[in-house]
Amino acid sequence: MQQNIHVAIIGGGPSGLFMYKRLIENNIAGLKVSIFESRKQLGAGMPYSYEGATSEHLTNVSDHEIPELVSTIEDYVQSLSETTLRSYGIDVDDFNRYKVVPRLLLGRYLSEQFMLLKRMADEKGIETQIHLGSQVSDIIDLDSQMQVKIMVGSTDTYIVDKVIICTGHKWPTRYEGNVEHYFESPYPPSKLALKTNHAVGIRGASLTAIDAIRTLARHNGSFEVLETGELRYQIDPGSENFKLLMHTRSGLLPAIRFHQEEPFLANKLLISEEELMLNRLENEGFVSLDFLFDRNFKAQFKEKDPDFYAIVEKLSLEDFVEAVLSLREQKDAFEGFRQEHEQALKSIRRRQSIYWKEVLSALSFTLNYPAKYMSAEDMLRLKKVLMPLISIVIAFVPQSSSRELLALHDAGRLDVVNVGTDSRVEPASDRGANYFYTDESGIEVKTHYKTFVDCVGQRPLDFEEFTFKSLVDNGNVSPAYLRFRSVEQAKEQMLAGNDHMFVAPDGAIFLQVPGVKIDDSFRLVDHSGNASQRLFMMAVPYMGGYNPDYSGLDFCAATSEIIANRIASGG
Repeated sequence: MQQNIHVAIIGGGPSGLFMYKRLIENNIAGLKVSIFESRKQLGAGMPYSYEGATSEHLTNVSDHEIPELVSTIEDYVQSLSETTLRSYGIDVDDFNRYKVVPRLLLGRYLSEQFMLLKRMADEKGIETQIHLGSQVSDIIDLDSQMQVKIMVGSTDTYIVDKVIICTGHKWPTRYEGNVEHYFESPYPPSKLALKTNHAVGIRGASLTAIDAIRTLARHNGSFEVLETGELRYQIDPGSENFKLLMHTRSGLLPAIRFHQEEPFLANKLLISEEELMLNRLENEGFVSLDFLFDRNFKAQFKEKDPDFYAIVEKLSLEDFVEAVLSLREQKDAFEGFRQEHEQALKSIRRRQSIYWKEVLSALSFTLNYPAKYMSAEDMLRLKKVLMPLISIVIAFVPQSSSRELLALHDAGRLDVVNVGTDSRVEPASDRGANYFYTDESGIEVKTHYKTFVDCVGQRPLDFEEFTFKSLVDNGNVSPAYLRFRSVEQAKEQMLAGNDHMFVAPDGAIFLQVPGVKIDDSFRLVDHSGNASQRLFMMAVPYMGGYNPDYSGLDFCAATSEIIANRIASGG
């Protein structure tokens, strides 16, 4: 076991928080930890600070679904004054571990957890240096010294033994700031504090889109609770023409949060290295997507829900996705959303799970670890077929958000536009954007929006967008690739215009996927194919190629444990 080791965590948001916890738990002799955070607050990161939320934004997970930290949210809420709780809209007498909370309150809780962890580190004799307001500008691997240099700003340098990159979300901009009212993300939400007496184009129907909708709605009207308990939206004077148009590939709205019986089900379904290796031996070195679908989805219903198992047992991945989506597509988007809202409320009141959705969520999580061993064909299937369904079904929209969307629709202020898979958006020359798509009648449509917000969520970043340029220039980091199993299928992709491909000297054809190459311990892999002994990657935008469902606190908890165990073992 390695002793007297100095570990730097680049980023002090939720990823950095869980990483710090895991390092403390491993009892590494002589451990010293330095945390570099560009903001002035630890724990909250982008999603749970004012960079990603204002008072109207809620979490989509509750206390009982959050991996263990030092104390629970329920304990934390009990410790706050009534005045503080009222400022967050929390009624302590009506609060329990199954309730969602405002994102800013979760950020405050996570910051508190960071301080509690530091106290634990101090008691164990672990030295912790916290550098707030410190933007890491570069990372340089000092191979001959077996150390790493960290650059902060243009002048400050630090030498450490290991670096874990936990920089979190990143929203690159191309046109925002140059084209008026063209927004490439809804963050920070303060920029959407706009009075808009016209239709606003929203790209996407994810939780990110709902963030934008909740903010824009409040600056152009107000919500009122009627005596019947129903919610009504009232437009403000001067915003009579305000309307929100959500553009989606399927014309569908996301699923609504329900009661989860087994919030950590995914951890129970993780595949052992032996089982993974056996499947690879049977499949020319690849992990089969069909095997993962059968094992981590279908098989879970044999005992728990035999009737559902009888329905899905013979269905292929494609058949299952088509069946689920077709059921939703048979209904008007908001009619289906209203029915799902009632179903989810019933699930919460009775504390009864909608089990197939829970298992689908677990499948999404458990796909991450073995995804790097898939063939390029299976990764393309995963992205094209399964992930669109998963993105809808496991969004887990909080009930208060679904009530607001329904109230906006009932008031004639919110609609969904089905733009199919071939739509495109172009910034307008003067203001906003032009949306191009083919409607359901086959007619080509061009719609101009004076205000446009791209809400497709955090996109995986390409290798060329990697932040720390010395690691790129020195070959310490390399692009992520997956090999095609079939040369014929690879050539079909080439003929179809896929330009993210290359042919190796031995004739094998590879697909470049987003982000950087990492190994099973989340170590960066260099251009020679060697895993670094000093550099670890935990920043979600750069792992999207090998980890297709890479967000959430559960992912932070699982990934940090793997990295900490590797460091503790001397690797």
